[in-house]
Amino acid sequence: MEHLPGFREFFPEPIPSGEAWSAAVREHLFERWHAVARRYGFQLYDGPPVEPLELYTAKSGAEIAGQLYHFTDKGGREVSLRPEMTPTVARMVAARERHYKKPLKWYSIPQLFRYERQQKGRLREHFQLNADIFGETNTAADAELIALLIDLLRAFGLSSEDFVIRLSSRNVWQDFYRRHGNSPDRAYDFFQVVDKLERNDPAQSDATLRELGLSLEAVRAFIAQGAPTVELQAVLDNLAARGLAEFVRVDYTVIRGLAYYTGIVYEAFDRHGKFRAIAGGGRYDELVTLVSGGRSNVPAAGFAIGDVVLTELLKERGKLPAIGERLDAYLMIEDESRRGESLSLLQRLRDAGMVVDFSLTPAKPDKQFKRAQEAGAAFTLALDAQLRVRVRHLATREEAILPHEGVETHLRSKLA
Repeated sequence: MEHLPGFREFFPEPIPSGEAWSAAVREHLFERWHAVARRYGFQLYDGPPVEPLELYTAKSGAEIAGQLYHFTDKGGREVSLRPEMTPTVARMVAARERHYKKPLKWYSIPQLFRYERQQKGRLREHFQLNADIFGETNTAADAELIALLIDLLRAFGLSSEDFVIRLSSRNVWQDFYRRHGNSPDRAYDFFQVVDKLERNDPAQSDATLRELGLSLEAVRAFIAQGAPTVELQAVLDNLAARGLAEFVRVDYTVIRGLAYYTGIVYEAFDRHGKFRAIAGGGRYDELVTLVSGGRSNVPAAGFAIGDVVLTELLKERGKLPAIGERLDAYLMIEDESRRGESLSLLQRLRDAGMVVDFSLTPAKPDKQFKRAQEAGAAFTLALDAQLRVRVRHLATREEAILPHEGVETHLRSKLA
């Protein structure tokens, strides 16, 4: 029986050839994400993987249901697997924001689901880091989020030669449309055209724009002038003060497709142009008000970075570490009469936080040694006839005979 199309299986290392994904690589991403987000003072949250369908259709319209895994549950409720995290966290903040001092700096690493056509860098499920700041309208919040995004990517060894944050603003495009468009109620249609400008056929884009009283030529001319507004310049100055100016540039082709964005928006792109957007986000000051039915009014901004494109990028740039089984030590039981004493040593080392494995059943010493090498053990341990511990460093072949009490200290000093 095969897994469903667009869904992944994560195997331990060494992973099988073919379509398999590495659980160790995923853990590597998660560890870096957690570490950098906490370094910025963000706090972890999570939400339910199944939500009321209305949470997504309220802002995006009923047509979005075609992109979701939605169904009627046993209680007769219309529900959906979550396709994104922002509506969930907006609802959580709306319900509990009085419990917390502002601004809130929250992050999460959810698994998300969308029923859509599979393509390179886009599957029907993925994991992503979401980071959001609630309760602050100043552009300093936007700059803080962009700085976090830059450092999340730098944490994997990527530099300004590898990626760039393309900075834009919905406010800029709203002003442009108000001045030139002839259908006030179709502003979102205009945003969709700009969002897909680099992907769609130019003739098709021009035809849609002319329906709205615009032209592709006028839109491209506006993009080309690219002068930063006051709000964008404030973000650029903030990032320059941090020494991060080389990672960001103004690019009005970025507009973000989701309807709830209200101000500054941005996307991270591979400098070499081989991959789709690595990450994206912006300001959404009205979403908390919407999901709370007007009872709560909390400004917000945030971004998300997914694991699929990031993993592909790190592989292509050779930025993934050598990942495999990693043991501090492998305990060899060369004489079955010493298994009880060996298990006592094993447990003591594990209680001390060391990663130690052994053969569950009797095996020849050479087979155990081979397994220690395959598992990437730094040391092998074995009890001799006097129940002393023979410690062997596999890289240098250096050996030492130690009493039980000295093994942990010896291993820690060598591993350090």
